[in-house]
Formats: sequence, structure tokens, C-alpha cells
Amino acid sequence: MIALNVSRIALGGVAVLHDITFQARSGEMVALCGPNGAGKTTLLRALAGFLPGIQAPDPRQVAYLPQGARSAWGLTVGEVVALGRLPHGDANPEAVARAMRLCGVTDLRNARIDRISGGQARRAMLARVIATEAKVLLLDEPTADLDPDAAHRIMALLAGFARGGVTVVVVLHALDMVRDYADRMVVLQRGRIVADAPPEEAMPIVAAAFGLPLGIDRRPRLLAPGSE
Repeated sequence: MIALNVSRIALGGVAVLHDITFQARSGEMVALCGPNGAGKTTLLRALAGFLPGIQAPDPRQVAYLPQGARSAWGLTVGEVVALGRLPHGDANPEAVARAMRLCGVTDLRNARIDRISGGQARRAMLARVIATEAKVLLLDEPTADLDPDAAHRIMALLAGFARGGVTVVVVLHALDMVRDYADRMVVLQRGRIVADAPPEEAMPIVAAAFGLPLGIDRRPRLLAPGSE
């Protein structure tokens, strides 16, 4: 479980979050949704303890994937994933190998991370987080740069972690992914939580936050694996 109760968070003297009461329980996936600038990343960073005045959690128990995470160093994929073991002070090759296998980057173990595709690098960075074997995963747009099949596979993997008792908090813009995989949708607008409900119930509120109509689109679209 992870929680945050704050009346105000300011960055550079500007208030960006207001009256936040948030909790994610063990065994559930919570998606943070809302327009750009609504405060989703700030809330995730606050949960990770990266903002002034907020106590940082134990990095062995809480792992964080920032938005657009990349490595500028010429490390191999295997070396990057192994960085996930730093909070524990060990190498644990079994945990590293498992994380790479789950994220589909085992064959890239010896490839330099700055010489592979953006989607492959994103999966390698996610594998680094998974290698920590934390009880709480805080992930900012984990499906960014991924093709549709890889995105569904990663979301299914994260949903599986949640079913196994891990707390998973993700920032997502892909609302179909939220509907298919998340247990709760927390909608932020102008720095405030305006909805916290199962995705189907929160859809009208998130649609209003984006200024878009909510309806049923019968045009063909890609489906999640196994939903034919």
C-alpha cells in the first residue's frame, strides 16, 4: 500500500496539487488520468518521495519509473536492468534475468541501450524497475513508445503483478488500456482529484476533463489479446 495526504504541493512557488487524499492498496492497479498539466506526474513523484517536504519511502519497497526514462550512458541492457538491484546492494542474477524475460528483452542483454529502438529501451527501463522486486511500482507512462502488442503485454504483466499482491500506480493517457486493465481510475484536473472510481464509472468525468464527448465508437480498432 502507498498513500499521500497533503493540502498543497508547490513547485517553484506555484501550487500544482491541492487537497490530495490518495491511497493505493496492495493487490490493485490504479491509473492516474487527466489532461496534460493536471498534476499526474507530480502526484507520482510525490508518492516516490522526490518532492521537498515529503518523506522518501524505502527504495527496496517502492520502485519508480519516470516519464520518458532513458539511459544516456553506453551501458548494455543487462547492465541497465541490474541497476534495479542497487537498493538491495546485491546483484541477484535470478531477479535480473526474470525481469528481462518478463519484459521481453532477454535477447537484448548484450546490446547497448543507446543503440536500440525507443520501445526496446522503454521495456529495458521497465525491467530495471521490476528487478528491484518492490512491493509498490510507480510507473509514469510505462507503455510510451511501445507498439500495440507490446503495450498490451506490459499492461497484462502489470495487472498480473497487482493480482499477486503488488501495488501498481500508473500514469496513462490510453484510456482503453485503463478500462481493460486498471482496477481504479483517479482523474486529476487542475491539480485536484475529481474522480476516484472503477474505470467505467469514471469515464464520464475523465471525458469532461478532456473536453471530449463520451460515446460508443463502432469503427474497427485493435483489441486486447484474448478479447476476440
